[in-house]
Amino acid sequence: MTDAERQKVDIPCLYRKKAEGEKISWLSIYDYATALYADRAGIEIILVGDSGMMTMLGHKTTLLATVDQMIWMAQAVTRANKYAFVIGDMPYMSYQASKEEAIHNAGRFMAEGGTDAVKLEGGASIADTVSAVVGAGIPVLGHIGMTPQSAALLGGYKSQGRDAKTARKLINDAKVLEEAGVFAIILEIIPAKVTGLIVEKTNIPIYSIGSGPCDGQLLIVHDMLGLFELFKPKFVKRYAELGKEMVGAFTRYRDEVRAGKFPGLEHCYNIPEEEFQKLLIEK
Repeated sequence: MTDAERQKVDIPCLYRKKAEGEKISWLSIYDYATALYADRAGIEIILVGDSGMMTMLGHKTTLLATVDQMIWMAQAVTRANKYAFVIGDMPYMSYQASKEEAIHNAGRFMAEGGTDAVKLEGGASIADTVSAVVGAGIPVLGHIGMTPQSAALLGGYKSQGRDAKTARKLINDAKVLEEAGVFAIILEIIPAKVTGLIVEKTNIPIYSIGSGPCDGQLLIVHDMLGLFELFKPKFVKRYAELGKEMVGAFTRYRDEVRAGKFPGLEHCYNIPEEEFQKLLIEK
């Protein structure tokens, strides 16, 4: 599809693709340049995730993210983006305290960050908040399974829904979120068979990060490009090793500078000889 034929991805488009069985590709992205190239490649959804606290800023957890930081990253992404559907990740404690605060912060993502929707973590326990935000005219993506903002309650960063009781809760959470008005749900690190049941029991798009086949897949861009080394989740597939490529490029640059090979004449700006002679005379 040529650039002239492409159209901005919106919620009706996502529903149409689900109905037609067309899978959706997502990436978590946090900066202008990466968003620009992802959009050119035809990635349909960009999530400005709070994982940027770890991948971009080097923190050990996502909990340090603030609304201001997330909006700052969202602005960078939306400035680059033309066609992808952009979702802003509501950070820890930006929506849990009250419905009013949730609406206010979600509205900031839309108005200041330029996002098309926001994401809230949690199931039935936040359904009322989801309803309030949706009622304010702000599209909400649900997020259940391994929810990083609740990792302490979940026993750490590990797969969820691996027994009948917790799997049943995930299915119920998905149904409750659908009733609350989410336009779609992302499932993080749950068994593929449980994902299949959730797809069967809901009528909205169901997307996966480490949760097996469904209506689409999400990866963090630093994971899939080989730019994050602290850990590599089982579900991640490396599509490139840019970290190694960067080290190689930096090493070559360092060596050429040390050897006097860079810059060459082709990298230098010239002054007309007559002007240079005038400079020497005046000196």
